[in-house]
Amino acid sequence: MSTNNDVLYTGKTHITGGRNGVARSDDGQLDIKLSRPGSNDPGTNPEQLLGAGWSACFIGAIGIAATANKIAVPADVSVDAEIDLCKTEAKGYFLQARLRVTLPGMERSAAENLVSAAHQTCPYSKALHGNVAIETTVAV
Repeated sequence: MSTNNDVLYTGKTHITGGRNGVARSDDGQLDIKLSRPGSNDPGTNPEQLLGAGWSACFIGAIGIAATANKIAVPADVSVDAEIDLCKTEAKGYFLQARLRVTLPGMERSAAENLVSAAHQTCPYSKALHGNVAIETTVAV
């Protein structure tokens, strides 16, 4: 890891018990139970957490792209994320994802350009690019 980076923030979490455990942040803001996907156990799972974190960051990246292009972003912009946990004999376990980005009232081409630019800015999109199959749709 390079030490020449300007670290803006470090999220610190402590997890015990894996998919049937507990996740807590060092500042106490996150304190949740974890459960296996599809179970009826209380708690969330890593796929839901990835979708939530990525979506929140992605909306921020849309805002950065809009500011750079002097475009107003609708107040009710939203992202619906679907993160699939998959398994095949050849690949083992892997993820695939779908993002449905809604920018109500925007011209379609402008909305699509913002979403494309957001993928270039969003750290989650950058980390997942080439590692996770990502399908993005834009609704206006």
